[in-house]
Amino acid sequence: MSHNATATELAGTSSVTASAVAGGPPGRRHFQGQWLLGFLLPVGLALAWEVAVALKWADGRLLPTPSRIADTLAGLARNGELTTHLLATLQRVLFGFLLGVGGGTVLGAVCGYWTLARRLIDPTLQALRNIPSIAWVPMFILWFGIFETSKILLIAVGVFFPIYLTLSGAIMAVDRKLVEVGRIFRFSHRDMILRILLPATLPAYIISLRSGLGLGWMFVVAAEFMGAEEGLGFLLVDGQQTGRPAVILASIVAFATLGKVTDFLLAAVSGLPDLAGQL
Repeated sequence: MSHNATATELAGTSSVTASAVAGGPPGRRHFQGQWLLGFLLPVGLALAWEVAVALKWADGRLLPTPSRIADTLAGLARNGELTTHLLATLQRVLFGFLLGVGGGTVLGAVCGYWTLARRLIDPTLQALRNIPSIAWVPMFILWFGIFETSKILLIAVGVFFPIYLTLSGAIMAVDRKLVEVGRIFRFSHRDMILRILLPATLPAYIISLRSGLGLGWMFVVAAEFMGAEEGLGFLLVDGQQTGRPAVILASIVAFATLGKVTDFLLAAVSGLPDLAGQL
């Protein structure tokens, strides 16, 4: 009986191994299918516009075809302009993101934990949250000049609010039983936040990081309107001022690509189940 059972287990193991080698893990196949499905709409629209312009059904002067946009990106890459602008924008987003994450995490934790701090600080932050990004530009130029400080701080403002709102709300929604356990063990306020509240709110916090990063990419466009001499926002404005729609759309494509790549990396590093668990 034991020999038969062992043979059966080995046979089952062999069949599972063979199926895994042949088709890969089910989760990975499912993820690859979703990944390919997400390309259907943009690729289909791009091909449709390419065909429409080639057949003279539409004019491609103000809305260039994807092939022309690709040629523009390739030309910018060959002469080194694209790399310069990409690195400048990435650096601004990185510094602004780190600054916004720091401020949003600290104030979100404080206002979520202490009722008095929330009543004192939250109304002002809620009012500031509704100010459009462009409205900050004149004041930031007056306060900090047109150099890197004003640009980084503007990006940090965009990153700050999603993190602050999500974290403070998540801390207030933590099960009170966990808080009581911390009080039984006589945790200090610092230990209560670091050892109980922040771990309990980690999934919501990671989502807020992705939301903040997305707003950071939106705010960097406004930031690079403030007298920037390099960056994708500068390239976009330069295309508008010189009447080159292909350069404008090439900048937009670069923004979209960088935003998607950085969001993917953040999700993978944080171990979100919808991405990292299926790779």
